[in-house]
Amino acid sequence: MLIALLSALAASAQDYDLLIRGGRLIDPRNNRDGRFDIAIRQGRIAAIEPAIDPAKAKKSVDATGLLVTPGLIDLHVHVYYSAGNPGAWAGDNSVQPDAFSFRTGVTTMVDAGSSGWRNFEHFRTTVIDRARTRVFALINIAGFGMISDATEQDDFNPDAIARLAAKHRDVVVGIKSAHYQKPDWESVDEAVAAGKKANLPVMVDFGFFLPQRPYYKLVNEHLRPGDISTHMFRGPVPYVNEKGELYPYLLEARKRGIRFDVGHGGGSFVLRNASGALKNKFYPDTISSDLHTGSMNGAFMDLPALMSKLMALGLPLNEAIRAATSTPAEVIKHPELGHLAVGAIADVALLRVMEGEFGYWDNNTGKVIGKQRLFCEMTLKDGAVAWDWNGRMGVDFRTLGPTYGIRPGVDQILVPETKK
Repeated sequence: MLIALLSALAASAQDYDLLIRGGRLIDPRNNRDGRFDIAIRQGRIAAIEPAIDPAKAKKSVDATGLLVTPGLIDLHVHVYYSAGNPGAWAGDNSVQPDAFSFRTGVTTMVDAGSSGWRNFEHFRTTVIDRARTRVFALINIAGFGMISDATEQDDFNPDAIARLAAKHRDVVVGIKSAHYQKPDWESVDEAVAAGKKANLPVMVDFGFFLPQRPYYKLVNEHLRPGDISTHMFRGPVPYVNEKGELYPYLLEARKRGIRFDVGHGGGSFVLRNASGALKNKFYPDTISSDLHTGSMNGAFMDLPALMSKLMALGLPLNEAIRAATSTPAEVIKHPELGHLAVGAIADVALLRVMEGEFGYWDNNTGKVIGKQRLFCEMTLKDGAVAWDWNGRMGVDFRTLGPTYGIRPGVDQILVPETKK
């Protein structure tokens, strides 16, 4: 009785639910890079100090040798999974959010226009509201979104999108134009019109590069400050001249406030382009996956691997983390995410930097060798452990009592009779 009372008193004196100790904290938004302990209480960051007494927490995680970063934010995914649309990004090619997010350090995903203004509410009720992963959405300017490329060629309605965005302002963070095949600018311009009405950014997947609408006009004439050009390292995007110098139009677009997003995907990343950009320190604003069943099983693999691939080409580690945390949070106008200040939502990724020789390839069989690879060992969302690759939250089973593995009031132990 006395022991139980003392234990209860000790628990009541504990200030924190969880302590992450001994890791290297990298939080670009708050300019923090160093060895810090992080304490979590009720789903939020409660303290950040060089050292916090483990006795103050109910549970403690040893993060020695690991990077501790904000939970990763993937700005471009396709998670409108359903059996109704074979071979479509809004269908068979989409990925169930929780099946891929936490094991890769991702706590927040932004679906990039899989649904349009006609079927977004179905997407919300069947996927967004059921996922443990935090899922936001860009609404496709085309009515039925990505049930096929054919549906993205017309059926544009900026007014309908503006009304829908206002109704679902808690999850709608932008407008998408994609896969447009005609020689005019209608899809892009209608998406921008919707963005103006809804006061939201527009993301454009140029899809088809045609001489009537060159890429440099997209980023310098049609998009607005805050709008996003995804698939920035696709093959047809011109980056450097014959001397290896960056084309000035890219700097002009960035000066205007255009955001450049990776959106690796299954066919939208060429190492030649990424190398030319990074050598000139033209870094991506945001690193995203274009996640779907093809990309996850191809050259992309996962977001930490993509960050590592860009690091192999010269992107600094801190820039890679910034582009997968604080900047995407800024782009979607959710500044409460993507950082680890006291009071912030406790979305946390614990990443190991593996040293060795690692091969990275692109969608056109190009390859580069890197010396480092990021690997996710633990993910917390809202302060709760969502992925624990190394079982850090577990205890030695041999120390557990006789009720280990038994559900009180449910299971009954029936010991077999011993034959005499």
